Amino acid sequence: MTYVPVSIEEKAAMLKAVGIHSTLELFKDIPESARLTKDIKLPPALTEYELIAHIKTLAEDGTIPADGRCFLGAGLYRHFIPSAAPKLAQQPAFLTAYTPYQAEVSQGTLQALFEYQTLMCELTGQEVSNATLYDGSTATTEAALMATRIAQRPQILVSQGVHPHVRGVLSTYGANTNHPVTEIPLKDGATNPQTIANAITPQTGAIVIQHPNFLGHTEDVQQISKIAHEKGALLIVSVLEATSMGLLAPPTEADIVAGEGQTLGLPLNFGGPHFGFLTTKMSFVRQMPGRLVGETVDADGKRAYVLTLQAREQHIRREKALSNICTSQSLMAIQAVAHLALLGTKGFRHVAESSHRNAVYLRRNLIEKAGWEAPFNRPFYNEFILTPPKGALERLTEAGFQPGLPIAQKEYPRGLLVATTELHTKGDLDSYIEAATEAAK
Repeated sequence: MTYVPVSIEEKAAMLKAVGIHSTLELFKDIPESARLTKDIKLPPALTEYELIAHIKTLAEDGTIPADGRCFLGAGLYRHFIPSAAPKLAQQPAFLTAYTPYQAEVSQGTLQALFEYQTLMCELTGQEVSNATLYDGSTATTEAALMATRIAQRPQILVSQGVHPHVRGVLSTYGANTNHPVTEIPLKDGATNPQTIANAITPQTGAIVIQHPNFLGHTEDVQQISKIAHEKGALLIVSVLEATSMGLLAPPTEADIVAGEGQTLGLPLNFGGPHFGFLTTKMSFVRQMPGRLVGETVDADGKRAYVLTLQAREQHIRREKALSNICTSQSLMAIQAVAHLALLGTKGFRHVAESSHRNAVYLRRNLIEKAGWEAPFNRPFYNEFILTPPKGALERLTEAGFQPGLPIAQKEYPRGLLVATTELHTKGDLDSYIEAATEAAK
């Protein structure tokens, strides 16, 4: 569809229709302190050809490390994706942004989403899954709000081991929905069950932890779950590195498992689109937000799939709905189904084992050969935090590495969060170790 600009007369008519005099009045809810008060001095507009040439010039000034030299993680990870997975998801029958409301003409899409729900339940050890949410942050937040509805208690406790971005989204929702959010500090790089126990009040309805946590460490899900249940609260386990479920035991003790599905067959792609998942107990299904695909039989007695329990959703109940989410990341879920089916059980476990093995090898050698310090000594999956010598990070970057994400805190003022996956070869790891050893001299 060709873009047709609005004329001055049309703009004036639109402003009059909504009862304002200027477009600036549309943004009156934004505080004055956050508004731009001076004109931005931009250069004259470029033609498309000139713009492409300009972008190419800017790109030449940057350095893109080889894939094997990138050790960034912190919520998004580079894993192998079979080429057939995106091809299957891009079939015209699947390639639509619309929720499959009309079951009669959407059996293929509905079946694929039902398979997605089945696989997510197998991975998380839960009984029912929705058909995705937007991303890991919103999925975890929706899980926390869901828990407060079930417990009928408004307060949310969230561990500081949960990704800062997730905590930010949770705090934003909480502040605007009368759900007080209290952060629980870590002890020795993980959530301390006793600290949780001491923080729970009669108003606490939800406890949120991340497993593995932001520092890469595994959490004591079983003990924290026991404490939560003894005091009448529900436990939400957030999982941002979904391949960890190929190695770690499913968090069956949790009441809700939610998180990010990017590592189930989706590329990094500058941050999206990805999808959020949410699984829970069947007894909580009527409090679960988002689309839900169910299996039934048609008029001829044949197996069929439909959207079910829709009275929970905003297109049915409007302001009484459980959530304002309007659609789902169905296409991303279908690609995840294709990815998991192509890998199979053994392939998925291989991804997890290789990612963990590489992390163990790299961490040990960075400590022993390069002299890096370990602020913590805890079990981890494929990500860990170390403290490199002064200047080492800069020298590694100059050598063409993305050595990790700096996350300085009081306990580790030069902390570096390093991640590995199955795509890192032994040669990649040894190159990193050699460069780190040289940078420490």
